[in-house]
Amino acid sequence: MLKKQAKSKGNSASGRRIAIVASRYNARYVNSMLRAAKAELTKAKATVEVVRVPGAFEIPAVASALALRLAKPVDAIACLGVILRGETTHAEHIGQAVTDALMQLQVDHTLPVIHEVLLLENVDQA
Repeated sequence: MLKKQAKSKGNSASGRRIAIVASRYNARYVNSMLRAAKAELTKAKATVEVVRVPGAFEIPAVASALALRLAKPVDAIACLGVILRGETTHAEHIGQAVTDALMQLQVDHTLPVIHEVLLLENVDQA
């Protein structure tokens, strides 16, 4: 059963707590994503909490802990990471595992989870 949706605040996120879980791996690209996300959320008056993790594979575990946290609960979680494809299938496995885990987290907790863990062919796409 769906929870009753709160009335829209337009472009304002005032009073909303948004957590951002961002990978340290491929920091050159992820840091740009993080700066942009923080700027937009701050402009919308959200309270932003940033948690850094080693790589994309660790994002779902930390996002899950944030979703379950009773002290300082969050209204949404944004997940940021960049996975660069190599010559093996490792990147696809990581990307699929992260995607599956984030979708399950969103369904289990009826909490918006923004999936911006990008699987890219090469640095030119980044």
